[in-house]
Amino acid sequence: MSRRYELPEEAWELIADLFSRPQRTGRPRRDDRLMLNGIFWVLCSGAAWRDLPERFGPWSTVYQRFRDWRDDGTFTKVLERLHIRLREDGLIDLETWMIDSTSIRATRAAAGGGKKGGGRSR
Repeated sequence: MSRRYELPEEAWELIADLFSRPQRTGRPRRDDRLMLNGIFWVLCSGAAWRDLPERFGPWSTVYQRFRDWRDDGTFTKVLERLHIRLREDGLIDLETWMIDSTSIRATRAAAGGGKKGGGRSR
């Protein structure tokens, strides 16, 4: 059973080959699935990298792996593979598109106008 924000075994099997690469030399590599679960924990919880629970290993290692996978296109490959899988299973309709946006009303002070009834800014 997977914990909150962690990949179940079936999901990991779909994408494992995109992450695990053979290592020839150097220090033994930390488990890629554990690193990915640590990345999900930080991104889903909104916590800082330094607040990552110890069960995922050093936060700096998890963050470095996140940067490596982001920069080398690994996350893009994962999304492409999952998109193809959803399309093959008939779970995605390419004719339907949705754009999500969130708006937050800003105060006048946010635009530099000062507060209501307050003194003028210099």
